[in-house]
Amino acid sequence: MIIFFLDKFLFFDNIYQNYFGGVVMSLVLQKMPEFKMDAYDAQSGHYKKVSSQDYAGKWTIICFYPADFTFVCPTELAAMNAKYDVIHNELGCEILAISTDTKFSHKRFAETEPLLKGLKLTIGADPTGDVSRKFDVMIEGAGIALRGRFLINPDGVIVAQEVQAPPVGRNVNEFIRQIQAHQHSYKTGEVCPANWRPGKKTLPVNTDEEKMTGRVGDYVTVEELLS
Repeated sequence: MIIFFLDKFLFFDNIYQNYFGGVVMSLVLQKMPEFKMDAYDAQSGHYKKVSSQDYAGKWTIICFYPADFTFVCPTELAAMNAKYDVIHNELGCEILAISTDTKFSHKRFAETEPLLKGLKLTIGADPTGDVSRKFDVMIEGAGIALRGRFLINPDGVIVAQEVQAPPVGRNVNEFIRQIQAHQHSYKTGEVCPANWRPGKKTLPVNTDEEKMTGRVGDYVTVEELLS
């Protein structure tokens, strides 16, 4: 038991040293890195090529996960897949999941994992780690990517970035809320306060910037933020 926890500690210590020990920069407000890669299209059941050019002019989600045939990863893919119709059909977002596994591993993973039955996602294969490095999520030495999720607007600019260590999965419902907020702001020029959801108050800085300065509480209350 002691050896198990020591090994676990050393594994995550290695992750933090490799990832946080160097210079890690946020990609928010930067252009999406260019890439080309093999992929497995689970919806068609076939292999394909994908590139950053395929997503030009579109709302796009690039979602890295550590590895096929692990434990938290299929739950994240399943959760994203369960919301596919909302994310892709209603919000118009393209979705590309990526890990450092091969396209062959992706195919077998999608075919055998019960949680992935009916998977509609395309999964990019990044066995060299090249794309993971471009997005600053590669764990050198471990050969896997962190749980990095990026939202890119139609201008090709990354507007949201979430990166987590492997043990904890991400919240797809919160991510949908963020997509809705970014799309509203992109379309209207208004900004969205904490916890904003469609139908709640926005802050019209595009028209009331001077009046709002130092007086945001005149526009929204704490109770409204938390409702």
